[in-house]
Amino acid sequence: MPPLNRRTALAHLDWLEADAIHVLREVAGQCTNPALLFSGGKDSVCLLRLAEKAFRPARFPFPLLHIDTGHNYPEVVAFRDRRASELRERLIVRSVEDSIRAGKVLLSHPLEPRNKHQSVTLLDAIAEHGFDACIGGARRDEEKARAKERVFSFRDEFGQWDPKNQRPELWSLYNARIRQGEHIRAFPISNWTELDVWQYIARENLALPSIYFAHRRPVVRRGSALVPVTELTPARPGERVEELSVRFRTVGDITCTAPVESSATTVEAIVAETAATTLTERGATRLDDQTSDASMEQRKKEGYF
Repeated sequence: MPPLNRRTALAHLDWLEADAIHVLREVAGQCTNPALLFSGGKDSVCLLRLAEKAFRPARFPFPLLHIDTGHNYPEVVAFRDRRASELRERLIVRSVEDSIRAGKVLLSHPLEPRNKHQSVTLLDAIAEHGFDACIGGARRDEEKARAKERVFSFRDEFGQWDPKNQRPELWSLYNARIRQGEHIRAFPISNWTELDVWQYIARENLALPSIYFAHRRPVVRRGSALVPVTELTPARPGERVEELSVRFRTVGDITCTAPVESSATTVEAIVAETAATTLTERGATRLDDQTSDASMEQRKKEGYF
């Protein structure tokens, strides 16, 4: 298949943007108390721009919500706070650390990855604020389980996802009707690819955390992944520390988010790299998804994003 020319690519992005704005407005119209999940990552940055286009000059009809593992990259947390402040939108942060102190999350060891434990904190935040919908930046191209999920993903009274108990979405008609205690997860960019995201970032000239761009960082090679050397992820005995030019394709808990070798220091260079890659971003960088083929699906059934 020949590469898309610039005019065709822009038309494709216009269609994706219009579809995502439609989803956002459906959430605002059908749900009484939604929230938008904002981590500071590239997908949620795109969601913020889409929300601006859907609702400005009014304020967003929902707050921003972040479930912080306590092990996030500092550059991303600082960007999250700065972007929410620039938009003058309410940001609610709930921490897995608080769930640990409350005895709701038990770690097998202090440096255990906390990514999967976000489900507990998220469900508590949903109950605390009475959210009936959470808007997220998940995309179907990321992982097999996410490819099964609908744009409006129904969650039961326990926050659980049952892939066999979902609603039809023919002709882009969405059903957000729920009973007390149930809620909806809505994914406006579900049909986008990683390349679409980067092309949209380029078109809209969106700011991002610096770790998305190539920089030099100490890492060790662990299996097929590069693992950053930090206080939370120290080098193991016998491992050789290298300083490489790397960037992050996705950002999350430091203990399970790996970078990739790269020299791309601009969005345009990242678009070119992304167009050439054959491995999904989660497959390349999320160590917690590599434990088994069903690891993401199991977490989603327990309430994960």
